[in-house]
Amino acid sequence: MTDRLGYRLKIGIVIPSTNTTVQPETDGMRPTGVTNHIGRIHIPDLPLGNDAEFETMVDAIGPDLYPCIDRVMTCKPTHLVMGMSIPTFWGGKAGSERLLVRLEERAKVPVTMGSAACIAALKCFPAVKRIGLLTPYQPVGDANVARYFSDHGYEIAAVHSLKRPSEVQIAHATELDIIDGFKTLAAIGVDAIVQAGTDLAAIDLAAEAERWLGIPVIAINAATYWRALRRSGIDDRMDHCGSLLALH
Repeated sequence: MTDRLGYRLKIGIVIPSTNTTVQPETDGMRPTGVTNHIGRIHIPDLPLGNDAEFETMVDAIGPDLYPCIDRVMTCKPTHLVMGMSIPTFWGGKAGSERLLVRLEERAKVPVTMGSAACIAALKCFPAVKRIGLLTPYQPVGDANVARYFSDHGYEIAAVHSLKRPSEVQIAHATELDIIDGFKTLAAIGVDAIVQAGTDLAAIDLAAEAERWLGIPVIAINAATYWRALRRSGIDDRMDHCGSLLALH
């Protein structure tokens, strides 16, 4: 017998306890018969005003990461999503691959991470070579994100960071902040834009931006959930989350 509501797929999603965006955005993409189950990694609302504070935040997820995975896995999901993006970029391609091994060994199910999901998304647009990156991070975070995409052969035209002042305040970035970031990157001349930072509520704005910029605009939460669904054999299309989920 299968779960009455999650009869097609149960997805476990681990996120920082400060994150208020991943849960509503993934619920907004949830097909019938698929259920999302959130585990929260305990982390204080740390300041993110400089590189040192940013690295302190990255270190702070470590103590509760595995316990969080253990908690969410008790509901027996068959796929796990890492819903915090910066650790999945940290250390470039090699660092990301090491993290994936650790997470899958702990969860004992396939794990989808935002970094690899964005690469899979970009591969849906073969003409894309030169990209712009929108983040909420400090320079040390931006450098790791840029390194990851460079390691995969993409040219980084620019990184536009919103430099949000704390964990909770990432989600307080306004529509204008995000739209201006997309416009700034597009004006440089890029083949596509990728938005990192799972607490930036950007799926709807990225979908709109694709229409008026005429290039792929990939929001990390959309890419991650899309990748988790497709890897799990769920091929439902939706037309309100951008071209990735509508066409691929």
